[in-house]
Amino acid sequence: MRRVLAVLQVVLLALFALPALATPRIGVMTMQPGEVFWERFGHDAIVIVDPARGEPVSYNFGFFDLGEPGFTGRFIRGDMQYSLAALPLREDLQNYQDEGRGVSIQWLNLTPAQAEALQSALELNALPQNARYHYDYFRDNCTTRVRDALDRALGGQLRRQLEGSSNGETYRSESTRLASPAPWMRFGFELGLGPSSDVALTHWDDAFLPQRLADSLATVNNNGAPLVSATEQLLPHRIAPAPEEASLPLWPFLLTGFALAALILAFGRKHPRLLAAFALPFWLFCGVFGAVSLYAWIATAHWVAAANHNLWLLNPLALLMLWPALQWIYGSDSRFGRGVLLLLAIFAFCGLMVSWLGPLQRNAPWVALLVPIHWALAATWPSRALVRSRD
Repeated sequence: MRRVLAVLQVVLLALFALPALATPRIGVMTMQPGEVFWERFGHDAIVIVDPARGEPVSYNFGFFDLGEPGFTGRFIRGDMQYSLAALPLREDLQNYQDEGRGVSIQWLNLTPAQAEALQSALELNALPQNARYHYDYFRDNCTTRVRDALDRALGGQLRRQLEGSSNGETYRSESTRLASPAPWMRFGFELGLGPSSDVALTHWDDAFLPQRLADSLATVNNNGAPLVSATEQLLPHRIAPAPEEASLPLWPFLLTGFALAALILAFGRKHPRLLAAFALPFWLFCGVFGAVSLYAWIATAHWVAAANHNLWLLNPLALLMLWPALQWIYGSDSRFGRGVLLLLAIFAFCGLMVSWLGPLQRNAPWVALLVPIHWALAATWPSRALVRSRD
């Protein structure tokens, strides 16, 4: 730790001790993902070294206040507010040093006019009256703000060179990959993202991730010369690295779905009250998730949750099964419940058809898991006489 801090001090002193330059030195600083869920995607900032104005400054677009009045409500509605902060580079780096996150910097080959324009724009943007902005996880975040600031300084060269190519990644694949160390977060993305998250991204769009932006900057030219003149490692990465691509395999979900359906068909009629007790949490999960997903679609600004095809499978109507399930548990019949079960099975079949006829959303594993379960429950539920006579 002391050795790292000593090296860091030498780097900062060397930057600060540079003679007065006619042009400020500009760098893009990339921070590796952290362990807290909001750090999973990594982070970045623009560094400006201008000894004539003081020590190196980090322009960081990633500041928010969890204790701010109304923060939770705005988060739920998709109306989060973030801020740009200009702070000494040594202070910004100290935070990542404490967290064990690796930090590198790409020094940019800018003309004097470009560097000065970028510095002036960031200074103006960092003023209190201009610092806040409406945060969007994918289209307007702390990394796209860095990307857009660079693009404006470069006269649009960055966008022109990046928007025509793609490596086939999507918002879903990138989000689930980086969230995979936290299973609850990973499966939340898998279930909660709609078809708009499955469109292949250009390199301009995938620059919503700091590492993707850093990779793209290394390929970009500025008036014929490489944009990145040098890359330096400022801090080592001391925690688990970002995971590689890991899409959900279909076969475990398919086998699990059919295995559960077979158990329901084999034992459900013999033990209807026990089946109702086990099915109750399933219907509760389906209904609650479906209600939340529907709310996110029609009543919030979370555009990536819109028109989620998993609503066919995790249907809000499943909440109507809670009372019939209790009736079955206590040995009573519910014709209403049997009707809802059939309706849920029909909706699940529609989800299968939508997934099969048009691959607009990558949700095949969930179709394979949930469709057999819904149909087995609808096919198994007994008559009133059977409910009373068994268990």
